[in-house]
Amino acid sequence: MTAPTASQVVRARRKASLAEGWRVFRADRAGLVGLVLLAAIVLLALLAPLLTDSTGLDVTRATGAALQAPSAEYPLGTDESGRSVLLLTWWGARVSLVVGLSAAILSVLIGALVGVAAAHFGGWASRILLRFTDFFLVLPSLVLAIALSTVLERGLWTIVLAIGVTSWPHTARVVRAQTLTIEARPYIERSRALGAGHGHVIFKHVLPAVLPLVFANTTLSVASSIISESTLSFLGLGDPSRVSWGTMLKSAMDTGAVTGGAWWYLLPPGLGIVLVVLGFTLCGRALEAVFNPRLRGRR
Repeated sequence: MTAPTASQVVRARRKASLAEGWRVFRADRAGLVGLVLLAAIVLLALLAPLLTDSTGLDVTRATGAALQAPSAEYPLGTDESGRSVLLLTWWGARVSLVVGLSAAILSVLIGALVGVAAAHFGGWASRILLRFTDFFLVLPSLVLAIALSTVLERGLWTIVLAIGVTSWPHTARVVRAQTLTIEARPYIERSRALGAGHGHVIFKHVLPAVLPLVFANTTLSVASSIISESTLSFLGLGDPSRVSWGTMLKSAMDTGAVTGGAWWYLLPPGLGIVLVVLGFTLCGRALEAVFNPRLRGRR
């Protein structure tokens, strides 16, 4: 019987690690609820073009009465233009999820790069990066995002950029602390003693150890990014050509639906934001327990 090769040993360890991680995640009921909730919302958002007709989003083709109450034809009523609120909420989920995921990925990517660089290189590079991080940390990210959205051309990716480049400092601080802990371990010192360069240490040792934390932080960042997108759209800084939950809330406020008692126009997008944020938060906290064994006994 031949001995397993090094690659086979590595694959076996990865499978065992994934199995253990899934076992821990599955033991967290709140995390499972969040996962099922997110899976259902994402699936509905992906199936929207197949199960619905996007022409119903066009105000020139609306067939309902303005602010019509829920009925058999319109289960969630209509908006001020006679469009189905159910259809608007369904398609609005696509924009909100895309913006939230994209902005969170951009934010975490910037934060991870700054955090790893500040911890690994040290010296003047670390001091400059930390002062740069502190500058963004003390300023309200939402105010900076509003300023960027006002200056730049209005559009979907402008919102992604505005949220992503203003919400990374917390990730940078967390990743820097984790990187300092990793680089203090003996195998990093042995690697450097054997002549390993910066690229080898960062990509072979530091990043694989930091990525689980980054992944969990990304899950939590999506929730805050979706709230930021909804806030910017509610303030009129979103993309007017696309339907999102934030633009629906703004329209409900501007057309007097809130004061006029048209609760069916306000409630669906608000609940959508709450459910998605709740789902990502529950999943993120469960993933934290998976990647950080010290948190498992506290749940």
